Amino acid sequence: MTGTEQQNDDEWRQRAAMALSAAAAAERLVTYAELADAAGITGQHRIHRLTTWLETELEREVSAGARLLSARVISRARGGLPAPGFFIKCAELGIYNGPPEGPQALAFHLNCLR
Repeated sequence: MTGTEQQNDDEWRQRAAMALSAAAAAERLVTYAELADAAGITGQHRIHRLTTWLETELEREVSAGARLLSARVISRARGGLPAPGFFIKCAELGIYNGPPEGPQALAFHLNCLR
């Protein structure tokens, strides 16, 4: 990765963090595409780059015992739930034990938003 690419990544990550904090302050949810747009992520695989960053943020949030702001990012296609990777990562981190969809996932997600 070149210095310019690293600087661009740092910049969109800062914008993504600010947009995620703003969504949490307004108690609203944001889709992956909306957050990618707000962060100014461009190019191929932009949602993948965003979700990789979100997983890192989730790890940081869990280890710090902080609110799970990353839970505010949802998939429009999943009826307002985060993508399955969110639940899989939560299971890896030992904070969720269930499937990535269905009533248990919904209850867990709602609890994360409190």
